[in-house]
Parts: sequence; C-alpha cells; structure tokens
Amino acid sequence: MKFDYSNIAMPWRESYGEVPASLEYSEKTMSEAIMDTASKDPDFPAMTFMGRKISYRELSQNTDLVARSFYALGVRPGQRVLVCMPNVPQAIYCLYGLNRIGAVPAMVHPLSAVGELAHYLDEAECDVAVTLDQFYAKFLEVRTKRPIGKLIIARVSEELPFPLSLGQKLLTERKFPKVQENDGTILWKSLLRLGREYKGEYVARKDFRKEAVVLFSGGTTGVTKGIMLSDLNFNALAVQTEAMSNKVVRHSRMLAAMPVFHGFGLGVCIHTVLYCGGTSILVPRFNVKSYAKLIKTTRPNFIAGVPTLFEAITRNKYLDGADLSCLRGVFSGGDSLTIELKKKFDKFLADHNASVRVREGYGTTECVTACCLTPYNKEKEGSIGIPFPDTFFRICKPGTTEEVPYGEEGEICLTGPSMMLGYINHEDENAQTLRTHSDGHVWLHTGDLGVMDEEGFIYFRQRIKRMIVTSGYNVYPSQIENILEGHPAVQRSCVIGVPDPYKMQKVKAFVVLKDGVQNTPELIEDIMAHCRKNVAKYAMPYTIEVRDSLPTTLVGKVAYTQLS
Repeated sequence: MKFDYSNIAMPWRESYGEVPASLEYSEKTMSEAIMDTASKDPDFPAMTFMGRKISYRELSQNTDLVARSFYALGVRPGQRVLVCMPNVPQAIYCLYGLNRIGAVPAMVHPLSAVGELAHYLDEAECDVAVTLDQFYAKFLEVRTKRPIGKLIIARVSEELPFPLSLGQKLLTERKFPKVQENDGTILWKSLLRLGREYKGEYVARKDFRKEAVVLFSGGTTGVTKGIMLSDLNFNALAVQTEAMSNKVVRHSRMLAAMPVFHGFGLGVCIHTVLYCGGTSILVPRFNVKSYAKLIKTTRPNFIAGVPTLFEAITRNKYLDGADLSCLRGVFSGGDSLTIELKKKFDKFLADHNASVRVREGYGTTECVTACCLTPYNKEKEGSIGIPFPDTFFRICKPGTTEEVPYGEEGEICLTGPSMMLGYINHEDENAQTLRTHSDGHVWLHTGDLGVMDEEGFIYFRQRIKRMIVTSGYNVYPSQIENILEGHPAVQRSCVIGVPDPYKMQKVKAFVVLKDGVQNTPELIEDIMAHCRKNVAKYAMPYTIEVRDSLPTTLVGKVAYTQLS
C-alpha cells in the first residue's frame, strides 16, 4: 500500500539524493512478513544467541510452535500477554507466535519493580505473563498484589549451546527458587508440549492495521501508559529504516544490544533486521567488555545505541586495535547526542578503520521508535536529521495546531505510517496527543520542543514533558515522587535529572520530611530501601537530599527547574 500526503507541502523532501520521499508498504502482519523471509532464505541465520546460530527455518518453526502452544493454552485473538524478558530467543518467539494467533504481546522491562509490573498487567489488562526463571520470585510477589491467571517460566539454558547450557544450569539457574508447576504456573517446555499435541486451527486472519504490540511510555503526562502499535507501524518502520540507511540489510548483521521491550531495540535491531533478511545478534545483558568482544568476534555491519553506549566504548580499552571496517551504519537514538560526543565517537570510528560516522536520529515510542535520521550524504551540526519517507514533521505553537515559520521554536508534531493507534484506555490524553489538523491528517503532538530549518532539518531543543532520560531509559519523576511520598517519613518530594558524563542524566531526589522526623543516615537508607522495592534499578535515585522546603511557583507547584 501507499500513503497519500500530497496535500502536505514540503518542497525539500526530494533533495537528499537516494533517500526516497515515498515508499510501498506491506499489508502483511509482522509474523507473515517474517515467515515470508524464512521461506525465501531458510538456511540463513536469523539470529545468533551466545554463539548459537538460529536459522530462518528454525525461527519460522519455533514461531509456529509457540503460536500453537499459546492457542492450546487458551490465548485468543485480541488478548494481551505480558512478555517480560531480555533479548533471548523465547522473547522473539513470543512476539511473532502471539502475533500469528492474533494475540498481542505487551513488552516490559524484566528489571521493573513489583509495583510497576502489577501496573503494567492492569494497564494492558493481561491475565497471562511470560518471564524467565530468574524473575520467578518477583512474579510470585506480583501475584500478592494482582492475580495472574497463567504464568509461564522459561530458562536461558533452553536456548544456549552446549556446554554453556550446562554451565548456566549448574552455576546460575540452581540459585533461583524452584518453579512449582500447577494450574497457574507452567514451565516453557510444558507450554511447548501443549503446542506439539494440539492439532486444531490456530492461525488468525488479522487486519495489519490493528493492534499488534503494546509498548509502554509516559506520553506527555509522565504516567506510564500502554501504547497500541500495529503490524503496519512495525513493517513500515522496517522499510523506512532500510531506505534511510542507504544500505542493503539482507544478509547483514546487526548487534542487538538495545532491549526487546524498547522501541529502538524491538523495532530497529530486531524486527527491521528480520523483516529484511539479516541476522540479529541478540545481546541479553549489556556490559562494555562483552559488547566489545562481540564486535570483534561477530564483526557486525550495523550497531545502534544510546549515547551512553558510545560514551562507554570510548572510555575503555576493550576495542584497542580492533578493525571496524565491517561497519556500514552506526545509529544513535534514545537521547540527545552531544556535539562533543559525536565528534569523539566519529574520531574513534575513523581511528579504527570505519568508513562511516555516527548518524543521529530522533523518535518516540508513540511511533515505535525512530522517525527522523541524519541523511547518509549530509549532516548539520546539532541536527537530528530529516524525517523518514512518508513521515512529515511540522513545528507548532505549543498547545495548538498552528504551524510556526522555519527557524522558530515550537512543539514537534509528526504524522506517518508508524504513528501509534493510541494509548490503552486513556481517551483524554489520546485527544491531546493525536490531533486532526486543518489538512485533514491526524498529527502526533510529541511534547518535545524543536526547530525546523528551510532544508527540512530538525533540531531538538528540549522536552516540554517533564521526563528524565538515563542510559536511554525514560524515567517519569511523578511516579518516583508518588513512591517517595508513600514513605511514612516523607511530606513532599521532587525528582529531577542532573547531568552525568556517562548516563547523560541521573536521577536525584529532594524530600521534605514530616514534622518531628529527624534526618539521619538510617532514615535515608530506609527511604532508599522503600524505593528499591518499588522502583526499577535504572530509575533509582542516586542520592536523596533533605530540604526544609522546596521552591514553588506562584500557583503552588514545586519549581523543579530551580533545583540542581
């Protein structure tokens, strides 16, 4: 299918060489698209995991088996299933297997706190969840807050090559609590047994424009919401990304260190690669040493990451002497890439025989991930690039649909085939975020401030919405403040992001204690312990500063911009 945006005037769209203004998009579901790729190239590796190659044939067979298994379990079209996993093969089989039966995977961070997981289950209305054995104990605690009809427990060792699988069982998995199988808890191998025994129909006839995946984000209010994304959204992103990269992705290798529950990781590093017939090198847990080793041993053609990753690479010696001539594309997103870091990493690439430079992009989970990227043949200092094909940006006066002139700051708004269907059960915010403009198109109001120049290059300025980005993860201050103020000693709180040379930002908390409560090291540790029970590790405050009072605005709100 093609999109008609002919009534949106953007004359600069044709001026970037081989980057097309418009593309043709598949009308298949995500799983159908992957099955198609598998039928054309069954023996080529679709994924590698800890040294083990998984061919497209195996990906297709396992996707089909997992589809039958979930259907045999009772999962039906339209039903959402919580998938709480890092980058392991089972997460990919769940993604496409659930899609094959018309169900919807809701992808979440496995390091989420118990309260957060309960919220995700409620938000996405999930009665079935899939996770790894190392998170089993946490889900038992989740069940004390919120029932889960079926909990499926997988093990990393089930997908590892020998002898790593044996080592994982003996040295790691034996430390986890023993899984008690019953009516509500099922081991992954038992789930697959159901699928092998099932002989009925299970493949859904699904509309590619309907909900296919749920990812989570805070939107403009900072309250975490489920974002409904379609098959079209993901498949369009794959076609657009390949076109913008100006490289053939088929038979190439991409290092998938960005997580499967993140739009960047799922949309670009996994689905785009598999849609186009490349190999996704799954990285279940990131650390700089192992990442550098993977670059040396697998020689990927593409790497994508947040600025923190590139900063970490330049800070260590693990890639000293490495030959990076294998790289065809290096992409940065998830947070702003400083001019200084871009220069430093470009030099690092040149010093290691790479012929490419870092290409910065911009995106939001509300359009899966990237929707704007520096062209391969032109870059401007401080710019996040130009919109993807069939994706249009306009800069509007904040709070309105009124477009401002080139060079004037305003809210970044966009429209295109990767734009979300909406938030689950948040109609008021859907109305604020998805607005019909005078041209008749629905535009996504991002809550970010930016500028567009006369050549169509976008410059990100800052977020209107109050959000912290740390190591590429979004942290919403209001949620941390609610948790802090749930502690019996805390009267009021405020959470901000402060600059950090490695994480870009880190989380800092300010609290006012209740009358009569003494500020002691023991109390601060107790508040920290309270946070650890309810806040994901990446979102934890690195410090808590006690104040007698917090600055306020004229209307009595905390003036967080005055804190540092």
